[in-house]
Amino acid sequence: MKNSVFAWCLCLLSVGVSLMAAPSAMAERIRDLTTVQGVRSNALIGYGLVVGLDGTGDQTMQTPFTTQSLNNMLSQLGITVPAGTNMQLKNVAAVMVTAQLPPFARAGQKVDVVVSSLGNAKSLRGGTLLMTPLKGVDNQVYALAQGNLLISGAGAQGGGSSVQVNHLNSGRITHGAIIEREVPADFANGNTLNLQLNEEDFTVAQQISDEINRRFGGGTALPEDGRTVRVYVPRDGAGKVRFLADMQNIPIRVGVSDAKVILNSRTGTVVMNRNVVLDSCAIAQGDLTVEVNRSLEVNQPDTPFAGGQTTVTPNTQISLREQGGSLQQVNASANLNSVVRALNNLGATPNDLMAILQAMQNAGCLRAKLEIN
Repeated sequence: MKNSVFAWCLCLLSVGVSLMAAPSAMAERIRDLTTVQGVRSNALIGYGLVVGLDGTGDQTMQTPFTTQSLNNMLSQLGITVPAGTNMQLKNVAAVMVTAQLPPFARAGQKVDVVVSSLGNAKSLRGGTLLMTPLKGVDNQVYALAQGNLLISGAGAQGGGSSVQVNHLNSGRITHGAIIEREVPADFANGNTLNLQLNEEDFTVAQQISDEINRRFGGGTALPEDGRTVRVYVPRDGAGKVRFLADMQNIPIRVGVSDAKVILNSRTGTVVMNRNVVLDSCAIAQGDLTVEVNRSLEVNQPDTPFAGGQTTVTPNTQISLREQGGSLQQVNASANLNSVVRALNNLGATPNDLMAILQAMQNAGCLRAKLEIN
C-alpha cells in the first residue's frame, strides 16, 4: 500500500516538474483571485426522520431518541401512542440534514441537501426523508427539506458474509429543500465593497488595485492590506451589478507563486509546486545517505558573432547510498523530484521522505515552505 501511494505521489511530482517550462506569469481574472466580502453562503442544519427502509433502520432499543422523535411526529399528526408501548421498529432512522443557503437566495428557490445517519442504521437506501426544518446559526428556520434519498453505495449480506461498495449511511436529495426565509443583505447599500483575496499576497493586491484604477479611473480601488482591496462602486443596485460584472473579468498577470511542499503524515502524500529547488547538502537518515551538490555551468555559443548568447545553467548531482547496497547517482536540475525518485528506487517509505525533507529545511538547503498536515 505504501509503495502504491508513494508511486502515485511521484506521478504528481513529475507533473509538477513538467510545468517548469511554463511561463513565469499567467493571466487570471479578478473573480478567480478574490471574493466579494458579504457575498457568501450560510450553513443550515436540521434533525429529521427517514422512513421506508427495508429493515435497515435504527435499532430503537439502542437509539431511544428515534422512538421519541417518532412519538412527537405522530402526536402532531393526531395519533397518540399509548404510554409504555415498546416500538421495535426497523424501517425508521434518525438523521441529520445539512444544506448551504447560497447568497441572494430567494423564497421558493430549491437547494440540495445531504442526509446522514445519526443512529445505528445499517443503510438509508430506499428511504424517504420526512419534512425537516433547516435552521441557521440564529435558530431561525430558513428552509424545509423532504424527498427521496439517493444513495451511491450498495451492499449485500448473507450466510455470515457481507460485501459493501461506498457508503450506505449518507445520501443526497437534489433540490430537496425549499427556501422559506431570505437572509437580509445590504449589498445594494453604500458605495464601497471589499474584495478579499483567496490567498494573502501584497503584490497581487497592488496589481488588482492598479488594474481597476487603470480601467475605471484613479481612486476607484485602494489596497488596505495583503488580503483586502477596497473598491468604490455606484450606489444603485443595477449600476453596482454592471460594475462588478466588468471588474471581475479584468485579467491579472499573476507572478510566480511561493515554493511550497505539502506533506500528509497520515497518508504519506507529498505534493510540491514547480518552484521548489534545492541547495547543496548531505543528509543521513537511518540506512540512507543523501548528497546534493549544486554547481553552475557557463555555456559559450559556438559562433558568438552570429547572435548566440552565453547562458548559465545549474548542474546538480544527487547521490543516495544505502547501507549494504549500491550507489545510485542522478544528474538533473536542482529540483526535489530527483531526490524523491532516487529514494523511491531505494525503497524508502513516505516517513523516510518526510524526515529527510524536514532535515533539508532545517539545514537551509530546501528552498521552499514546508507544510505538514
